[in-house]
Amino acid sequence: MKRRLNLNKVKVSRQTQIAPDVFVLSFPRPWDFVAGQVLGIGAHETDEARLYSIASGELDDEVDILYNINPDGKLTPWLAKVNTGDHIWVSEPFGSFTGTGEPAWWIASGTGIAPFSAMFRTGLTLNKKLLHGGRTLDTFYFNEQFSNGLGENYVRCCSRESSEEVYNGRITKYLNEQSNLPTSEKYYLCGGAEMVVEVRDILIAKGVPFDNIISEIYF
Repeated sequence: MKRRLNLNKVKVSRQTQIAPDVFVLSFPRPWDFVAGQVLGIGAHETDEARLYSIASGELDDEVDILYNINPDGKLTPWLAKVNTGDHIWVSEPFGSFTGTGEPAWWIASGTGIAPFSAMFRTGLTLNKKLLHGGRTLDTFYFNEQFSNGLGENYVRCCSRESSEEVYNGRITKYLNEQSNLPTSEKYYLCGGAEMVVEVRDILIAKGVPFDNIISEIYF
């Protein structure tokens, strides 16, 4: 997800590690945005920006960015060393993977949960069901807010560890076991390409129209 963007300098409010090699970076909100949009981040003004979904609500005072360290990446190893008061370079928000008040399923894996956190914190929770995929129990980022706000409409699908509170298996296994998926609702998919493609194929096979599936792939 790389794109040449105009970047502006912002001061980091704080950096919080929420899981091994996973961080939430925050800075004061300098503009309005729509929940689900992305922005570009660089270490310098002339960098080719890397895109990240905003994880905070539209009216929050700060912008939260969820990311995990890619040891071979050009940005995240540097970003993880940024401290409060340091500066990074960010673009204005953009993108059309945005939430609405309509009934919908939110389906995410890994850091692909970020745009749904923004939608949740903006208040777009009515008639929503969230499927959250992770390999281990510590990869369900922001799970406390979702559990408290969505209750039984928040389903964690864990593929490598088991717990009474989670579904044992991948998101694809959970969806394949559903006999009556609502075909008139929208399905928002965000995560790695393999997950997005597999889930899209399952939904279509179960009668969900292609136009009701909105996806954003994380690289």
